[in-house]
Amino acid sequence: MIDQQIDIATKDGKMTTFITHPERGGPFPVIIFYMDAPAIREELRDMARRLGTSGYYVMLPNMYYRSGVMELGPIPPDPEAPERKRMFGFMNSINIPMVMEDTKALLAYAETQSAANTKIVGTVGYCMSGRYAVNAATHFPDRVKAAASIYGTHLATDQADSPHLAASKTKAELYFACAETDIYAPQEIIDKVKQAMEGTKNEVEIYPGTHHGFAFPKRPVYHRDAAERHWERLLALYRRNLTQ
Repeated sequence: MIDQQIDIATKDGKMTTFITHPERGGPFPVIIFYMDAPAIREELRDMARRLGTSGYYVMLPNMYYRSGVMELGPIPPDPEAPERKRMFGFMNSINIPMVMEDTKALLAYAETQSAANTKIVGTVGYCMSGRYAVNAATHFPDRVKAAASIYGTHLATDQADSPHLAASKTKAELYFACAETDIYAPQEIIDKVKQAMEGTKNEVEIYPGTHHGFAFPKRPVYHRDAAERHWERLLALYRRNLTQ
């Protein structure tokens, strides 16, 4: 595997991005891995590497670059902790139009790389970024062939770019993995997404016995069986859709 960390120029500055891909056999389909709210950390780099070993050119951008931060360090569970409040501030400082501009910059960079095939793109977003992964499929419909939201938030809003409205705007296959207990994506929201996806090839799956964050090995809510199921679903989604 080849790992590198580079700065990619965007309209708003330089976005530090971790990239990993196999050493041989490219060019590889591109996967954009959108981080969760606690930001870039080795845990996410390891997850990117796991994706990369299956034959993908994986890009993990620092989405908080506009705020001049990258690694936030441990986030205490206490909702009143200053570190958590700071994290929510960063999370609320970005939005779908900004992240789509960043995605454009990521794809433009990948186009210059011989190891990347930017005609075939997959996305995945965890937590705050489920909506970004899905919106990438609607904003870049000729490139993004598969998008996954893993315990995503803001999945059904009253905005035109709400993820639950995405099925009619893209031919990409969409997959929504949802925790059974999730204050950030309660059952009524999941039901809205399910209803909107009815009659399509897209899937909304609830993982029994899980809480928000279940796929992250370093979280107290880590659920090994569910985490492995999410890897199986994710890799199968990409195998079906990201064929060269």
